[in-house]
Amino acid sequence: MPSTERPGLRVNGRLTIPEAELKWRFSRSSGPGGQGVNTTDSRVELGWDVSSSAAVTDAQRALIEQRLGSRLVGGVLTIAASEHRAQLRNREAARARLAALVADALRPPAPTRRKTKPSRGSQERRLSAKKRRTDVKRLRRPPGE
Repeated sequence: MPSTERPGLRVNGRLTIPEAELKWRFSRSSGPGGQGVNTTDSRVELGWDVSSSAAVTDAQRALIEQRLGSRLVGGVLTIAASEHRAQLRNREAARARLAALVADALRPPAPTRRKTKPSRGSQERRLSAKKRRTDVKRLRRPPGE
């Protein structure tokens, strides 16, 4: 019989967070669900301890802590999901959100913008358009102004 346990949370091609490092908490959710909201623990909190994780290298850990520092509490990244009525769907949403957040933090920075100056043709077009507009406004004035 095949195992239903997932090997881990795949973040990108090089990083998979082991399932053992993920901590789950469940609580009652506000929001959709009618009377069932009062009885089912459908809200999900997913926590991952970045500071003691064996899945990331020291360089990756430093990058995650730098970019997600405001979201870390004691080195733990916590994601809450309560938008669905079913706990299973909230679990999947939390897993996807955690993977996207970590993948975005590990993405290399965009190249810096190189300064450019407007071409001579674009400058001439801009100035000639301004002159045309000035002439139009001057011709609209009442005589004697």
